[in-house]
Amino acid sequence: MSAFFDTEMRVGKVVRAESFKEARKPAIKLWIDFGKVGIKKSSAQITENYTPEALIGKYVIAVINLEPRQIGPFISEVLVLGVNGDNENEIVLLTPEKPVKLGSRVH
Repeated sequence: MSAFFDTEMRVGKVVRAESFKEARKPAIKLWIDFGKVGIKKSSAQITENYTPEALIGKYVIAVINLEPRQIGPFISEVLVLGVNGDNENEIVLLTPEKPVKLGSRVH
């Protein structure tokens, strides 16, 4: 089976977001609710397009089965997915077109 299918991508909703002032590159700390999977944390370099306040309640897609990474004083447990916008530093988050059940797996 392909390694792609080993990657577990799920839909979550941002329930808390804060500026990550200690990060070397501008970032935002996210707490994302994945339903039965629970709330997981992520550090995301998405400050070009998003503020912490604007992210609350936003549905996102994240890879949830990677090893946690220590980023300064913060442990990032999931990788939020996005694509480059008009320039390399401008990340646009991947999000479902409409609300879906939290924790839904991306197929």
